[in-house]
Amino acid sequence: MDKLNTLNMKPHKIKRDFLSKLDTKYPILLLHGMGFKGTKHIGYWGRIPKVLEEHGAKVIIANQDANGSIEGNALQIEKLIEDIHLNKNVSKVNIIAHSKGGLEARYLISSLGQQDRIASLTTLATPHNGSKTVDMLMRFPQFIIKFGCKVVDLFFRVTGDKSPQTYNSIVHFKTDMAKEFNKNNPDSQKVYYQSYAFVMKNIFSDFLMWFSWLIVYLKEGPNDGLLTPKSVSWTNFQGVYRGNCRRGISHCDEVDLRRRRLTKKNGDGVSDITDLYLTIVSNLKEMDL
Repeated sequence: MDKLNTLNMKPHKIKRDFLSKLDTKYPILLLHGMGFKGTKHIGYWGRIPKVLEEHGAKVIIANQDANGSIEGNALQIEKLIEDIHLNKNVSKVNIIAHSKGGLEARYLISSLGQQDRIASLTTLATPHNGSKTVDMLMRFPQFIIKFGCKVVDLFFRVTGDKSPQTYNSIVHFKTDMAKEFNKNNPDSQKVYYQSYAFVMKNIFSDFLMWFSWLIVYLKEGPNDGLLTPKSVSWTNFQGVYRGNCRRGISHCDEVDLRRRRLTKKNGDGVSDITDLYLTIVSNLKEMDL
């Protein structure tokens, strides 16, 4: 049986008829994942902010550390939201978070008590349930892993991180650490949550992620090059999204790394990742969020 079918997936579609103006009640705050900063013009999100703004959405891009800890980055985001509240007279934000950014948002809401400032949290490929592949990789000698993480930290400190903590971040992707995190950071009834998953179609879907896809596939099954749908499914799971061509959707595609459509074809799947973000924001608009 296809492992994806074991998930309780609700029907989902990409909208083609967006609301004419996506000016949601509360602005959209984009939270990036690991490895990149969230700057508007060079950074993480490709065409996504511009496309959302062209449709009337108010977009704010967070710029927390690329490889900071969940706790440390959440404090940086908390300060940003406080600044938004004071300087722009904004009472709440709708967070759309990719990968690790979703964990930082949940920590912000639950552990830092910011549920009154967050209207909704949409997570895309966030490892809420941890990764069995990371469990396996963390069995390597710890001194080797920690040394490698220190080298990575040095790079990110030079490129602008205030407090890079790569090892701390990776440890949180273990399944036992995820269970502990979930226990300590339950959902708030004041916030609307929803989660999305993605998969590459095969090893040739994305040459940047073929090796990591293979490792995860052999251990856990279909994935986006890093994470499986089971790893990322959370409250109000919106299903597993695929491209409508042979490529599928990789972890890089989810944030428009290549700055172009996945395919020129239109069909049941995703042909342009920006359409998914427009769908998400259109739905938030309809929910008066």
